[in-house]
Amino acid sequence: MKRKQILELLHPESVALFCDGFDDCIVGLASRFDLEPVVAYDYNKVISKLRKRDRMTEEDAVEYFNVNIIGAWVGNGTPIFVQTK
Repeated sequence: MKRKQILELLHPESVALFCDGFDDCIVGLASRFDLEPVVAYDYNKVISKLRKRDRMTEEDAVEYFNVNIIGAWVGNGTPIFVQTK
């Protein structure tokens, strides 16, 4: 799913945020009870992208992700990351 498709699904005043540079890792929108939807990313694709794009080791990519991406809480619009394997 592309950023444009996500934006078309969201309410114009949505608080959903995107992770810049990771649009190709988007899997869709995630719904939560009594909260607005948020953008969902594929965890494995994000790690793979960090490894390829930034030439990180697996360990460095996971550490970077934990500190700088998932660790960057920016409110109720903060994206989620789905791990499927």
